[in-house]
Amino acid sequence: MAAGTQPVLVQAIGLQVAHGDQVVLHGLDFDIRAGEVLVILGASGCGKSSLLRDLVGLGRPHAGQVLLDGQDLHAASAAQGRQLRQRFGVMFQAGALWSALSVGQNLMLPLRLLSGLPPAAQARQARLKLALVGLDGSFDLMPAQLSGGMRKRAALARALVLDPPLLYLDEPGSGLDPLNAARLDELVLQLRQHLGTTVVLVTHDIQSALAVADRVLFLDEDTRTMTALDSPARLLSHGPAAVRRFLHRGQEALA
Repeated sequence: MAAGTQPVLVQAIGLQVAHGDQVVLHGLDFDIRAGEVLVILGASGCGKSSLLRDLVGLGRPHAGQVLLDGQDLHAASAAQGRQLRQRFGVMFQAGALWSALSVGQNLMLPLRLLSGLPPAAQARQARLKLALVGLDGSFDLMPAQLSGGMRKRAALARALVLDPPLLYLDEPGSGLDPLNAARLDELVLQLRQHLGTTVVLVTHDIQSALAVADRVLFLDEDTRTMTALDSPARLLSHGPAAVRRFLHRGQEALA
């Protein structure tokens, strides 16, 4: 499919993101296209994770709309909202695994609540998703028994367990060593390639953005708005000067 012709899954229209009455981002208009990896990039503290909260319905925009499959996520009824939220999975920055549940139980919880599958089928689905992220044999382990990189992958498996077409990842490489962060980037690309999963990845890691992004949405910490939305290659060559400088720092680190 030609670039730019993919169906639109999500539209952000005139978004303002706020903490209380303090607007931290404004003037956000962008879409998320089926089958792409969209990276939301910017310096730490620019409002990336706050934007993600509004995109997944954990926060409410100060103004504007988030349309998922053409429906306003924040104006939906409770029943409609539950159905819409099953269209995406979320991997939180710290993993957010339930410490009192085994890894397998963590994955089976959304299946038990939402899938209607019998327990044996829930367990099979959980094991399949753990195998997909390279965690065979971890089903009965507790989260405390996993390394940092393994916890990230377990959280990714849980986000995938309901087979959502859309996946939101909040700083997936945060706290990982370069090798494990690179492995997670490779896993993101494999999900897009083999499953057709649409991925929205929030990060301040320039190297990760350059490695995985089809398009980059750049949030400027000074103007508190989006200042670019394009492929990494075009932003590196023709993007705004501040965006080129930011990206070239990551490119130099890769050299």
